[in-house]
Amino acid sequence: MDRKAGSETAGDAFSPVEKVIIVGGGTSGWMCAAAIARIVPPSVSVTLVESEDIGTIGVGEATIPTLMEFNDFLGLKEDDVLRQSQGTFKLGIDFVDWLRKGESYFHPFGSYGRDTPEFAFHQLWLRLKVLSAKGQAPPDAAGTISDYNLCTIAALDDRFSPPQGGSDAILATMRHAYHIDSRLYSQVLRRYAEQKGVRRIEGMVISVEQDTEDGRIRSVTLRDDHVLEGDLFIDCSGFKSLLIEGAMESDFIDWSQYLPCDRALAVPTAGTGSPPPFTQATADAAGWRWRIPLQHRTGNGHVYSSAFMDRDTAHRNLIEGVEGEPLADCLPLRFRTGHRRAFWKKNCIAIGLAGGFIEPLESTSIHLAQMGVQRLVNLWPGRGLNVSEIAHYNRLMTADYERTRDFIVLHYNATERDDTAFWRYVRNMAIPDTLAAKLDMFRFSGRIVPSPEDLFTAHSWLAVMLGQGIEPKNYDALVDRVPADALIRNMRLLKNAIAKTAATLPSHQSYIDRHCSATAEHR
Repeated sequence: MDRKAGSETAGDAFSPVEKVIIVGGGTSGWMCAAAIARIVPPSVSVTLVESEDIGTIGVGEATIPTLMEFNDFLGLKEDDVLRQSQGTFKLGIDFVDWLRKGESYFHPFGSYGRDTPEFAFHQLWLRLKVLSAKGQAPPDAAGTISDYNLCTIAALDDRFSPPQGGSDAILATMRHAYHIDSRLYSQVLRRYAEQKGVRRIEGMVISVEQDTEDGRIRSVTLRDDHVLEGDLFIDCSGFKSLLIEGAMESDFIDWSQYLPCDRALAVPTAGTGSPPPFTQATADAAGWRWRIPLQHRTGNGHVYSSAFMDRDTAHRNLIEGVEGEPLADCLPLRFRTGHRRAFWKKNCIAIGLAGGFIEPLESTSIHLAQMGVQRLVNLWPGRGLNVSEIAHYNRLMTADYERTRDFIVLHYNATERDDTAFWRYVRNMAIPDTLAAKLDMFRFSGRIVPSPEDLFTAHSWLAVMLGQGIEPKNYDALVDRVPADALIRNMRLLKNAIAKTAATLPSHQSYIDRHCSATAEHR
């Protein structure tokens, strides 16, 4: 039935939000608590309930650059956060054995060369490769695309610097993220939130009471019979999805046909030297293994598909591949890839793992929780709940997950590996139409047209598509207006300048020692 603009609905009748109940802690819960406490007036109470009996999942120890924006929003200083969370810097991801066994490529956060208003930098590089193939430029004139990326050269040489200088400076192309101990980072957020007035209650939710007329949540009851009433309930209960699935019955959209990995094992090991400024992702027979260096230890894990590998084999592959002595037993994890059809339903919002999960290949778990928090802040229901705003939130979050899904699927589908049943499956599986269209465009002309809302930049798409063996047949015809001799000269000068700049940067360890080395109290 059509509805006239401005007409009221049941959703518009909800009263302004004055009591917020967050169910679950961990990174997602305390991100919510900190952000809400940052924006709401003192009249709004925020309560977070969590149980020490439920451990936090530490898969998301590697992050992407957007976390800096969240920390800036809270007013947290980078050096302080890294010192307190035993963090290191991350310039990108080293992908090993993904295209073919024995080969690797690097996905950096920083940009390649300099884009212009007329065309992307990589189009110049593509044309230079053609000139070399035709004998109109020296054979090695173009080099590799990595030669034009400061993050890549610095990371693989164990060097680091934050971006510096104006927009024309080579150092301005640096872009970084973090490796953090997610448990310690949650404590940073908890201290912040509690200082802003958030109340934490130790306990476990055992039942949910809903309004018999409109279905909204009225209260939750804890194991000790403590009842918490609220106007807005935020589900940060992890994979249990206690509120959004258990009470609100928001169904789950499953993407296992695109991303068949559904298990993970995680284990910390002792550090074996200076931590490199990048994450390593090594493809395995039925998934991949991660290595995340922190100041006090190294995080390791194995993501795999239970349809193609048993747990004992995954455990053996993980332990045989780690460096350093294991500091604990392997933690087994089970997950489904996909998301809730409705992240926000009536007065309940699912954020983090409760709302959905895309495996940790590109370290997006914390980011997707962050986006859930950020969009809630932008649509804060201070005047009450509105069905149009709820629908808008759900559209935005669904699009975030779908765009992230496409980028992750790219890593699996664009491969030449056929040495196991797993790799034969992902290589030949059907892929989302949105990804297929993006790959078709790149193969034809080298064009990459990301959405303004895309998490991953065109430079990230370029790194992975080239790294996974996708080569454009052509380049942008507009690049032909650049004189060949000027192109050859300027590309050589840029490549040399980037290499010289990288050589002047301090080592990653020395930068940490100087700026954010963790003290004994944070170990």
